[in-house]
Amino acid sequence: MTMKQVFSFLFCMSFVLVMAMSGSSLKAHAAEITVYTSYEEDEAAAFLAAFNRDNPDIRVNLLRLSTGDLHARMLAESANPRHDVIWGWAVTNMVDTRIMNMLEPYTPKGIEKVPARFRDSGNRWFAKTGYMAAFCVNNEILRRKNIPMPTSWEDLLKPEFKGEVVMPNPASSGTGYLMIASILQMKGEEKGWEYLKKLDNNIAQYIKSGSRPCNVASAGEFAVGASFALRAIKNIDEGFPITMIIPAEGAGNELEATGLMKTARNKEAAKRFIDWTLSENAVNEYYKWKEIVTVEGGTMPQNFIDAGLPKDIGSVMVDMDFPWSAANRDRILNHWQTTLER
Repeated sequence: MTMKQVFSFLFCMSFVLVMAMSGSSLKAHAAEITVYTSYEEDEAAAFLAAFNRDNPDIRVNLLRLSTGDLHARMLAESANPRHDVIWGWAVTNMVDTRIMNMLEPYTPKGIEKVPARFRDSGNRWFAKTGYMAAFCVNNEILRRKNIPMPTSWEDLLKPEFKGEVVMPNPASSGTGYLMIASILQMKGEEKGWEYLKKLDNNIAQYIKSGSRPCNVASAGEFAVGASFALRAIKNIDEGFPITMIIPAEGAGNELEATGLMKTARNKEAAKRFIDWTLSENAVNEYYKWKEIVTVEGGTMPQNFIDAGLPKDIGSVMVDMDFPWSAANRDRILNHWQTTLER
């Protein structure tokens, strides 16, 4: 069993155990909140464990869904939201006016550690972490098929990559959408769509998850999995024969935001949770898991650098226009689904 599978199993089991707790056990907690997130399962499990160590009197019921699925769920529940906090969710989705209307302004302790450009001017959300696109390239497949190492999005158009590339479905995956949005922003829409149509000829599968393309490439099913940098780093650490490539054109990226729901049933506990996300212990945990951390403090781990992540990640990040990505999301996804999805 891989470390990814172990983390997923433990995360699922911990959720089942929490939900199965008896009424007498619930009385041991002074408060209970429900939190929705799109953090990866292993990330969420690590962050939540750290929170529980610091706040043993608060019970957190956690629901983890992919970015697009969580967006759909929140809109479906908008008349009666069922959670207190939205945590670690794509800013592109958060700034949807329908979502913003569900959020209550709150200024958490420690917010001064987050630069103004990473938070809402009306204090409805702030972004502590983020992720960026990267390719997971299987070294053994390249060697066996005599395929050169790709270094850019443009390289993936080469005929030798036909049927060898997998990437996330942008309709369900935040990673998938940031890739599409960044390509359209870098190239302009006309040339961007022309590129994506050409790339589609080499795509073997569009996968629902942002991490799975890296996982299947790591397992040797395909040569290239378009994914995100931290998944590549973790899989390299686990011993998979892959190389992480940051596209030469620049890495599309997304910030992960947190906010308080207007309808939170236990706002004091919810605010304590949000305050904790800016604490020193939380920030130290982020640096173990995230390539982008907006909160001051902490240092990039050596294994991130060894895997190929530059110390100055800003030098390889696309300057994303998040409001544009949000405002055009439905239109872009509709066009992608009608012309490219299979």
